[in-house]
Amino acid sequence: MKIAIVGKGGVGKTVIASGIAYSLARVGYTTLAIDADESPNIALSLGIAREEASGIKPIMENDELIKRKTGTGFSGVYNLNFTVDDIVREFSIGTPAGVNLLVMGAVKAMGSGCACAGNSLVRALLRHLVVERDEAIILDMEAGVEHLGRGTAEAVDWMLVVSDANMKSLITAANIVKIARGAGITHIVMVGNRVENGGQEKIIREFADREDIPVLGMVPFDGDVARAGIGGDSIMALEGTRAFRVIDEIRCRITGSDTIPLRAATNTGGKI
Repeated sequence: MKIAIVGKGGVGKTVIASGIAYSLARVGYTTLAIDADESPNIALSLGIAREEASGIKPIMENDELIKRKTGTGFSGVYNLNFTVDDIVREFSIGTPAGVNLLVMGAVKAMGSGCACAGNSLVRALLRHLVVERDEAIILDMEAGVEHLGRGTAEAVDWMLVVSDANMKSLITAANIVKIARGAGITHIVMVGNRVENGGQEKIIREFADREDIPVLGMVPFDGDVARAGIGGDSIMALEGTRAFRVIDEIRCRITGSDTIPLRAATNTGGKI
């Protein structure tokens, strides 16, 4: 199961992504969270200490790894025939949330003109994770999906487009959905976040209805979430809160049940 979490910056994607990842791990899924945002910060949400989290080097910035995988010895010439499965084993991190984490960094969009070695490596790694691996993959991504590439995007099972009631966030959500539909993603849904009242929920639902986007859930504004963000607390501290209960319900709607078959219940809590 591959789930991408997208939306305008600042709408709370990371809380939704870490909440769903933690919910999956709690019911037995071997779960890998991929932080592919320009400002990666899901490590804190999964319970990694601030000092350790600040020391994690994104794959996109790991010059030694990039050189090892793509170097040819000739300036400006890159090897594009390399394996990436070992990167997951070497660089994924076990977290207190029972979710494995791989900090990717932001990959440039297709057609952006970037043909750098790091971008090639991260693209190949994303494709391997989304297309070839069997565990539950949660991708905390930048606002769009065009940087996935069509072959990779088609393998995403669910795209959760997160938005609050702010019109700029909603317009961004609609643009994302348009791109995602063109990329061939099957299940594209909206998740309302930080919804303070019925009026805000109505704004989100009416916008989603006009854009023909199914709404999978409405996560309420929750002071506990705000306080956890200020304190740098993990998603585990939010278990039992109103917001987490809704995120857990969203996960249930995606998986179709509260639990999973025994054959898939193999969470390692460490390296994959």
